[in-house]
Amino acid sequence: MGDSSDSVSVDMEGIAFGGKEHLIKTCHGPVSVAVFGDQDKPALVTYPDLSLNHVSCFQGLFFCPEACSLLLHNFCIYHISPPGHELGAADIGPDNPVLSADDLADQIVEVLNYFGLGAVMCLGVTAGAYILTLFAMKYRPRVLGLILVSPICKAPSWTEWLYNKVMSNLLYFYGMCGVVKELLLKRYFSKDVRGNAQVLESDIVQACRRSLEERQSSNVWRFLEAINGRPDITEGLRKLQCRSLIFVGDNSPFHSEALHMISNLDSRYSALVEVQACGSMVTEEQPHAMLIPLEYFLMGYGLYRPSQLSVSPRSPLSPSCIAPELLSPESMGLKLKPIKTRISLEV
Repeated sequence: MGDSSDSVSVDMEGIAFGGKEHLIKTCHGPVSVAVFGDQDKPALVTYPDLSLNHVSCFQGLFFCPEACSLLLHNFCIYHISPPGHELGAADIGPDNPVLSADDLADQIVEVLNYFGLGAVMCLGVTAGAYILTLFAMKYRPRVLGLILVSPICKAPSWTEWLYNKVMSNLLYFYGMCGVVKELLLKRYFSKDVRGNAQVLESDIVQACRRSLEERQSSNVWRFLEAINGRPDITEGLRKLQCRSLIFVGDNSPFHSEALHMISNLDSRYSALVEVQACGSMVTEEQPHAMLIPLEYFLMGYGLYRPSQLSVSPRSPLSPSCIAPELLSPESMGLKLKPIKTRISLEV
């Protein structure tokens, strides 16, 4: 672990599921990391979407008992927040430079170095999925696998660029106003859970709306500027040396982007799971739909094992511990063949 002079550790017990939050100084400014679980276990690094943090983006998945058991049994979770998106974050201030997507990816390697981590599993949602994919391209030996939810990989289309620019201007001049909240909720959730004049919005949307009110609008604006200025990374996708599992809701505004991404990944080591009647944030709207694909995905690493079995203290994610047959696409199981898979509401 890094020197104590390089970071501040804050006990978040009782605030955010009993984890411990570290504020780590990097070359591109401080970044908050909430750690959950046994740090002797392999690492799972998460990165949320725009204006979210680990509570508002991943609590649905980790409140799903089976998924929580699966992930915490196999991993120590390192939730990285975009700068200024952590719980209780202060305004970053106008004197600090606006970071690029590359800068944000570079922060991640400093986080791994601080905790003494080698290769990690990554879980990201939309903008966070882009940052983690970019990180995987720049630091290939540090990434074992990518679990991406409604990912983006192309530069913004004119439509998205204009949409983001409108939101950016609103954030800059009016803060986290009602219009910005509605635009963000449309980004995250399907119409069914957002409600209408006849149907109240769901509890998850109401909770997300409350969390948006806690964000510092200038910090959200900074992350949005980085994402709206992102380069196209399509060309690098086929060169990725790790397996990739992509989830996307069929009502997500980024559905076509996910299809583009899966078509450019190596089909031997990637799989797509489309979730019906769901928006972008599958982790919150339909986390149960992620469970079975995650089980099969982790089987490919020799990670999915009953909790009652004794486990070697040696990391099962170490390349020398992975049996050669587990590296074949067949080992991923039927549901993770590189074909389109639909998950119904009943699953």
